Amino acid sequence: MKSKKIGTIFFLILAVILIGGYFGIKYVKNKEEAETIVEEYTPQEEIAEDQVRQTIVSLYFPNKETNEVNPEARLIDIKEIINNAQEKLVELLIEGPKSDKNKKIIPEGTKLNKSYLEGDCVVLDFSAEFLNYAKEEEKEKANLITCVVNTVTELTEVNKVKIIIDGNENAEFNEIYTRK
Repeated sequence: MKSKKIGTIFFLILAVILIGGYFGIKYVKNKEEAETIVEEYTPQEEIAEDQVRQTIVSLYFPNKETNEVNPEARLIDIKEIINNAQEKLVELLIEGPKSDKNKKIIPEGTKLNKSYLEGDCVVLDFSAEFLNYAKEEEKEKANLITCVVNTVTELTEVNKVKIIIDGNENAEFNEIYTRK
């Protein structure tokens, strides 16, 4: 009987030591992890000023076959859009699509005179050539507006677009347009 008591006591003491040791080691590890100093990551090579930093922008053009407006991704240097992003995006729209499946929507000879923000609305001042869109085609004006608005509203700060011609409001484009 005494040996059973001693065995039980020995077993309990051993269990307490093992459990205490386990939690003691876990406590020390957690404390060491908490005290570890986190250092800022330094890349092996910094990006130099002359290196190109690129971003992807979406421009919208109508499909040649279906006439439905589709996005076209373009990889451009971030330095080009840092100062006046909406102006650069419109200039890319004026240049036209890179894909053979899409067609140019902004009439030939159109220039962007200036652009500026009024709150969350960008005002785009186009030259008179902007009015030379194919009026005989049913969806041409709607596609023209959709392409311009969807492209420019890709920018976080732009939610609305107002189109003016040579510094003046125009009866054909007298609304403030939002993304559809």
